[in-house]
Amino acid sequence: MQTNSADGTPIAYTRTGQGPAVVLVDGALSHRAQSINTPLADVLADDFTVYTYDRRGRGESGDTPPYAPEREIEDLAALAEAAGGPIRLYGTSSGAALALAAVDAGLTVERLALYEPPFIVDGSRPPIPADYVRTLEALVAADRRADAVRYFMRKGVGLPAVAVAMMRFMPAWSALKATAHTLPYDAAFVAPYELGRPFPEGSWAGAKTPTLVIDGGKSQQWIRNAARSLAEVLPQAGHRTLDGQTHIVKPEALAPVLKEFFS
Repeated sequence: MQTNSADGTPIAYTRTGQGPAVVLVDGALSHRAQSINTPLADVLADDFTVYTYDRRGRGESGDTPPYAPEREIEDLAALAEAAGGPIRLYGTSSGAALALAAVDAGLTVERLALYEPPFIVDGSRPPIPADYVRTLEALVAADRRADAVRYFMRKGVGLPAVAVAMMRFMPAWSALKATAHTLPYDAAFVAPYELGRPFPEGSWAGAKTPTLVIDGGKSQQWIRNAARSLAEVLPQAGHRTLDGQTHIVKPEALAPVLKEFFS
């Protein structure tokens, strides 16, 4: 299925299930064909009408230049209109940052759930470099897709150099490179909050929707610290830890929590 965003960009989506509308937002380098949100949608479809979509520049969606973060918020607004009314919204990783920014900008959402937005709010890991966004943009502009993915994994995600070097042997490496041009899109939502400092006063003051911030009990400490801090900053937020889960959360662990919160 397809809807058009405010600037005319086609946004491809899948609808499954029956019940109140839930929209799932992917993180970096993901789209419907390779997303942890796709199996999650299958589980949630027992109770909800679930919308998964390809963020602009990915999968079957278009990518009208020039890019601006506001365009992705408009994409979500178009999906909400396609759903026929207020939605429940879930985002994972940088997709959680996008979902939060959309609600802060005024998108009407019944409830908002966020899984591990990759913010860095203290000294528990190094912050991103001062030229992080510029470097990503330069690598993408030069069509150095593999280098862009490696740089993101090292400086953005914080993976060890050895782990990043081995990624080129993974079956998914080609798919990661294919979406590398969208890495600056994710950086637009997360980089201002990856500086190793507490959230600036007034951050997301407009996000008054009831919100649940979730992290995994086996995730790295820096991202868990950020989740707790975010729940404290948002006007109407709670916090939940899923025991035994990592940043790649299992649908069977997450779905019951979302079903309870969204019902």
